[in-house]
Amino acid sequence: MKMENRQSRGFLGNLMATVRVRAKWIAGLFLVFSGLAYGWRDNWFSRAPSNQTANLVTFQVAPRDLPITIIERGHLESQNNLQVFCDVDDYRSDGISGTSIIWIIPNGSSVSKGDLICELDESGIQSFLDEQILDTEEAKSAFIQAQANLKNQDIENQTSMEKAELDVKLAELELDMFRDPNTGSHKLALEAIERLIEDLNNEILAAEMNLKLARNDNVGIESLFKLGYAGKSELDRSVLSLLKAEGDYAAKLNKLNTQMASFEKLNKFERQMQELQLAGKVRTCTQNLKQVQLTNEAKMAQMQGILATRTEQLAKEEERLKRLERQLANCKIYAPQDGMVAYAPPASSRDAEIAEGTAVRLRQHIFSIPNLRQMQVETSIHESSLDRIQPGLKVNVTVDAFADRSYTGTVKSVAVLPERSYYSDTQKYKTVITIDEDVYQLKPGMTAVSEVKVDYLPNVNAVPIQAVVQRAGQNWLYVTQGNQVERRRVALGISNDQYVVVNKGVETGELVVLNPASLIDESDAGDDSPISEDDALETLVASTDEPAAIN
Repeated sequence: MKMENRQSRGFLGNLMATVRVRAKWIAGLFLVFSGLAYGWRDNWFSRAPSNQTANLVTFQVAPRDLPITIIERGHLESQNNLQVFCDVDDYRSDGISGTSIIWIIPNGSSVSKGDLICELDESGIQSFLDEQILDTEEAKSAFIQAQANLKNQDIENQTSMEKAELDVKLAELELDMFRDPNTGSHKLALEAIERLIEDLNNEILAAEMNLKLARNDNVGIESLFKLGYAGKSELDRSVLSLLKAEGDYAAKLNKLNTQMASFEKLNKFERQMQELQLAGKVRTCTQNLKQVQLTNEAKMAQMQGILATRTEQLAKEEERLKRLERQLANCKIYAPQDGMVAYAPPASSRDAEIAEGTAVRLRQHIFSIPNLRQMQVETSIHESSLDRIQPGLKVNVTVDAFADRSYTGTVKSVAVLPERSYYSDTQKYKTVITIDEDVYQLKPGMTAVSEVKVDYLPNVNAVPIQAVVQRAGQNWLYVTQGNQVERRRVALGISNDQYVVVNKGVETGELVVLNPASLIDESDAGDDSPISEDDALETLVASTDEPAAIN
């Protein structure tokens, strides 16, 4: 019982939110039912024959399929409404903030994707673009020069490095060659001096023999000269030969002493000096190799830094060039999709209406291009119905401007937070309903009625909502039995905008009164007077959780 009444209260709360939409329709339906009651007695509606039931309009309770819907009014908008903004910065120094519109397509025009719809003044951008082209070419030239310098430095580094490495190897080989005990340069130099000393010893022996011969020859000549057998000239030649032999012998001895001294110097002093010099040369070449390596790294880093700078400068110049080229291209605005051009309203009082000659700022909204083939409805759902609305529910959509048409839609989204209102405490949540088919002739802003299909109850007993009378939280129906009318307390279930399910209190085939106002005594109006059509659904929401027993 509690669950049934909670369902009744929750859903009837939704009806309270939607009843004003259907108030006139319900009133018309009531009149139709009244007319049918007099015309079709044996059909669903009938009048009782007695005086008590003569003016009553009745409805026969019978099982029926009851679609449960929530009806809300809203307005149409495009599912795909692309906004077009100004993507051109202000490059002119004319004191005007923004870029002037040279030409724009008339508001409300239908366009196809790719159509030219607006042109902005490009003269200011063109002058900047010309200067930027020159700056970019200069940056490109500096970049190419930096690349060439880097390659040259790399080759120069390789050459200097190879030379330094070669010097180290040659110095090391020269030192090894000097130190080699068998074929080293020092060893060969000593052996050469030794051979000279040997040769000199042989030469000294020969000179000594020549000296002896010369002396003997001189002694003989002197003897002969004294005896008169030799002349003065022969004696002089003998003396000269002796002097030559003595000089040659003395020279050979001196030369031998010199070679012996050279041998001692080479073996003792020059060997150490040359070894130190060669070892120092190796160290010098090794240090020079390290110095060349560090110098090469520094030069290479410098060239790479210059190239990086030139690359960054070129990239920035090219970026500026591309930006200016994009800005120039953005001066012509094309339709991003098929649709209708809708000028953007001024965002503030200082903004002018969109028109030719108007200056627009960067990122200013110029117009929108809604796709008129794919539309959706933006509406609001009362908080009492929020738990029954969820994305994916099917919706029947009608448009006031084309009442003869209906469209199938789907609930797309329901807002998490309610809409803010300064005029009402009623909480409503923005809901978007997409129309699932392509539409024609519909325009944004048209009024649309959305009938959300939240449930479907097959084969239930339901009565029109105008038959229900509620007082003090109790629900009543007037049931005719023959010539008598009985007031019964009933338990109501879920309802839509026309019918409410009766869970207990009436049976199939019974007749309930549709105009209970005629049965309520005016003196008892304070307790049992029927509710008005405008307040019918709101009154039903006031049902208590624990109704009294049903008569």
